[in-house]
Amino acid sequence: MKRRSFIKLSLAAGAAVLMPEFTYAKDLDLGQITFSEAINQNNQAQTIIIFLYGGASQLGGNLTNIDEIKKASQSNYDQYFDSITQTNSGCWKEAGGEYMESLIANGDMTLFRCCYSKVREENDNKAHALCTAQNQKGTFEDNSAGILTNLARILEAHNVVDENALMPFITLEGESKFYTEDNLPVSSFLKPVGITEDLDNPYSRYERDWRYYNAQEREIPDYNDQTNGFDASLHEKLDTLAQSHNKEGKIKNAFARRKSLSSFIDTIASSPTPDLGSDAYPQNNRFAQKVETAVKILSKNPDTKVVTIGTGGLGGWDDHSEARDYVSRMESLFATLKSAVAHIKAEGKIDQINIMVFGEFGRNVNLNSAQGWDHGNLQNLYVLGGKGYFNHKGVVGETVLENTGEVNRLYLKPKSGSYWFEPLSIAATLYKIYGIENPETLTDNYGVITPLFS
Repeated sequence: MKRRSFIKLSLAAGAAVLMPEFTYAKDLDLGQITFSEAINQNNQAQTIIIFLYGGASQLGGNLTNIDEIKKASQSNYDQYFDSITQTNSGCWKEAGGEYMESLIANGDMTLFRCCYSKVREENDNKAHALCTAQNQKGTFEDNSAGILTNLARILEAHNVVDENALMPFITLEGESKFYTEDNLPVSSFLKPVGITEDLDNPYSRYERDWRYYNAQEREIPDYNDQTNGFDASLHEKLDTLAQSHNKEGKIKNAFARRKSLSSFIDTIASSPTPDLGSDAYPQNNRFAQKVETAVKILSKNPDTKVVTIGTGGLGGWDDHSEARDYVSRMESLFATLKSAVAHIKAEGKIDQINIMVFGEFGRNVNLNSAQGWDHGNLQNLYVLGGKGYFNHKGVVGETVLENTGEVNRLYLKPKSGSYWFEPLSIAATLYKIYGIENPETLTDNYGVITPLFS
């Protein structure tokens, strides 16, 4: 990340806490939390969260009701999509289904088909902003911090992370509600570090000095290179001088860690990805680069607990019209995930590192007059890796088609008796693997996704 971009990201993150929608009155009560250091230490869990902004259709991982859907749909599926082929597990072959089948067969992934919100259905809520906030805060309440802000505070309170931890939380997507703050102060070292997939180093002094050198295209000299007449001690002198002028706050706190962060990022950037053979990451794919970078960071740095990623580089998932590109997006997403699992295995971290893939909601299944799908209330959750604490089950959950009789009102819902869970249970599951034994106290009494632990 170039310095100018990094400053923009930092300013955006700082400004977010001043906006009304990010101001909260409810405080986290640490006294309610039951915590087990043993769970956290034994798991050594690390997580990549991939959030599908826009609400991805669940059909990529669930074509089991497709014959009924085709008969009831407003527009013709077969005429619009080039091919719709079911895999053995009922996934959409052309939309990443073959990769899903491989991950399931190897015991590397559980596909949950019934992440369903009865609460939202009863309140007729399928709005992007509200559902995103709820899923990223792990609660239906407005007055709450984000999941990762809560997690960070709890880990700090139990001495799992402290000021010596190097980048415990990282975002490759910029600011998100996962990190929303409430009225309680948050230690500066717990706040997410924003980096880019190509690991341009925002903490290095060897970038271009835009104020003085832009016109001449000159670079700041290497202060470690004594052949240029400089001494390495100039680094410390510059740090001291800068800090004497920096005001208290985010910039001063970040600057205090400039040297260690710069060294770490340079180390990760120069670290090669193992040869993954046929499972190599897709080329010329910005999203794949992000995931590859996330795996490298977690593999090399046990201090990092969670990395959050959007799907920039693939496109958004709000497919109200012209949904054909959904197929290629899903194919690219799961090609990348299969590579990520191979990468994690090559690093010997498949027991520790897990990946969770979800969004704010799913889609209805009527192919509308614009050849797209409108908002629904059921989505898939894909959980990969983390074999030291997750018991992968392959495919969990069955769905039925609800036809309301109205145009554009075709929905998938959990089949009676089938396992389903509210989206807040994703947050509860995340809390649990990091040592919180009663996560439902943070998630409106919705508990963990039980098949993952049975």
